Amino acid sequence: MSGGGPRGRPFALACRRISSAANMVRPDRIEGLAIVSADGMIADAAGIQPDALKVEADQHFFHAKLDEATALAHGRNSGEGGPHMTRRHRLILSRKIPGLARDPLNDMAVHWNPAGASLDQAWESLGQSGGVLAVIGGTEPFGLFLELGYDAFHLSHASQARLPGGRPVFPGIPPATAEALLARHGLKPGPVQLLDDKAGLTMVTWQR
Repeated sequence: MSGGGPRGRPFALACRRISSAANMVRPDRIEGLAIVSADGMIADAAGIQPDALKVEADQHFFHAKLDEATALAHGRNSGEGGPHMTRRHRLILSRKIPGLARDPLNDMAVHWNPAGASLDQAWESLGQSGGVLAVIGGTEPFGLFLELGYDAFHLSHASQARLPGGRPVFPGIPPATAEALLARHGLKPGPVQLLDDKAGLTMVTWQR
């Protein structure tokens, strides 16, 4: 899964919650995907995802879920890689623009400042109506959508990896844990799935 990117302040929101108005354009579902170390990190202190978090079983699950998504959301320094990267619609979170701007090099990408435009407006700018938005990092985008409201969050956990001083999956880690923050925002854990026994890799899908 994607690396952490530079640590920064949380994204501000143009509106605190996704509108429920019937005429608004929005994703039907918002799903997050992340692999974390034993101490809740998605990358090391430099924002690089180490090999210990690049586990084949997780990568297979990650890319399969992205193939099911309508579009992705991530920060400017995050990305999924892989052969299908150029085929996917995406929102790239950025503070360098007032609200929304089409990517000059990729007509399937829109840059979005959540302080200047709502998610509904961003989704409409992608030409989408309904569908699934997959959030893939880094820390601040994961935290933004924690506030907006995930429908599901697929949290892979590499128990043998530790990244002291690294980039956390959500702001507030530590002292909080990823699981505590997901629960605090109304999500409930499903069963633990063992993805790779040798790597100590498990995955839990948290759902609203």
